[in-house]
Amino acid sequence: MTVETTPVSTAERELRTALEAGTLAEIEVAWSDAFGHAQGKRIPAKQFLRRALGSGFAFCEASLGWNSDGTVIDSLRQTNWSGGYPDVFAVPDLSTYRPLPWRPNAGHVIADIVTHHRTPSGLDPRAVLRRVIERLAALGYTAKVGVELEFYLLNPDGTPFQDDIHAYSLQNANALEPLLTDLYETLSAFTALEGIQTEYGPGQVETNLVYADALTAADDAARLKYAAKEVARRHGKLASFMAKPFSEHSGSSQHLHISLWRDGDPAFAPDNGAENPTARHAIAGLLEHLPSITLFGAHSVNAYRRFEPDSFAPATVTWSRDNRSAAIRSLVEPDPAATRIELRSGASDANPYWLIASALAAIIAGLEAKSEPPPLEGGNLYHKGVPLPESLGVAVELATRDDTITEILGADSVHDFAALARSEWTEYTAQVTDWERDRYLVSS
Repeated sequence: MTVETTPVSTAERELRTALEAGTLAEIEVAWSDAFGHAQGKRIPAKQFLRRALGSGFAFCEASLGWNSDGTVIDSLRQTNWSGGYPDVFAVPDLSTYRPLPWRPNAGHVIADIVTHHRTPSGLDPRAVLRRVIERLAALGYTAKVGVELEFYLLNPDGTPFQDDIHAYSLQNANALEPLLTDLYETLSAFTALEGIQTEYGPGQVETNLVYADALTAADDAARLKYAAKEVARRHGKLASFMAKPFSEHSGSSQHLHISLWRDGDPAFAPDNGAENPTARHAIAGLLEHLPSITLFGAHSVNAYRRFEPDSFAPATVTWSRDNRSAAIRSLVEPDPAATRIELRSGASDANPYWLIASALAAIIAGLEAKSEPPPLEGGNLYHKGVPLPESLGVAVELATRDDTITEILGADSVHDFAALARSEWTEYTAQVTDWERDRYLVSS
């Protein structure tokens, strides 16, 4: 009788070999909270494999139920004081192993989070994405995603240390040395990096990740943000993924390039130089549900300052071909494998697992409903179409009212993510700002 075994990935073989040889002293076991902060534990290498293949590594569930400043929000369904904030368990996905570039004899693995009952935690962003990937697979498709992430390299106090804003400038890139070379080398070793370029703000850079399956793409994006912050810190600088750190300069985005595949063939292959039915259904789903999935790519108050005309960020629910004033770009290429959809609404501070999961959920909705998009438009689309949500508060309400997207992502997961985002909005609206005092204190 032949016994079937799960194939061991190259990364897992590398990890096991290093552990057996004793060349690793510790392993970082990593996961993300709702808003994409890098969480984890440092585990001695001698203990790692036994626990990784056993129950995993316990930690307090409350850390998956707090907002951006670490405040635990008790209105969540899946974790709260009534439940006592029990342990959950980080179970390493050994196929995600990478040597840690900035610390000798250390490795890094990404974990899935499970409960005491060994079921996936609905608070785990990676589990939410896995759920959506399985739903897509039931329709016969897999997804490939390419992530573009922009961020600012700044002084530790948040001020720019470079004045020039020319995008694609090799001179600007040289002025960022030696930090930029270190960033390039670290990201190349730690992620599937495609390239780095300067962007349209002082000290702003764009990083492009290699097209990969959806889960790998999200893992790489999470790693990129973690690594960029560490490289900048070691150079005495700050890597900020804040969506709009300067009112007078460009915001930072997290664009997704998405294609679907069936049985190894590109499902978006052009039909006489235009979108085929599958691509049209996918675009229609994104257009219909874009207002309600905006939250998952823009969870901060600040992210909504990106959505303004003439900013290279979208402002309305629109689609076009190769047109950067649209929220959705349909890129029909001569090579069917390169034909794809670009979603441009995501902010750089978004959790990549949630961003990709919500985009695929909208695509699934379009495929299942066999929806058709309105005719594509050209020209300047900044003042055409329905506006994107004007604030985090509006986005939260739209997200919680979309029953189709909620069902695909998971009702409890959506509820809790929205509750965390709502806490950000509530805190913001309770503050009296300097702008208000400057404008009204004397004149009122």
